[in-house]
Amino acid sequence: MRCTQCDGTELEPGFIEDGGEHSQGYARWIQGPLERGLFGGARRLWKTRWIIDAYRCVGCSHLELFVRPKD
Repeated sequence: MRCTQCDGTELEPGFIEDGGEHSQGYARWIQGPLERGLFGGARRLWKTRWIIDAYRCVGCSHLELFVRPKD
């Protein structure tokens, strides 16, 4: 993998934390536009959730984000 900003090759793995109420501790990507439910929360029912993996470029600190299916 290479950084899309500086073309660096040293990318440090990590993740994006979600500290919100009832969270599992990590952020997820959900396909499709954001739709709000009756009480203002995001509608997620029947949508596939993907875990976000983040890689930080050691050279310029740019974040590269990739998704993978939930384990």
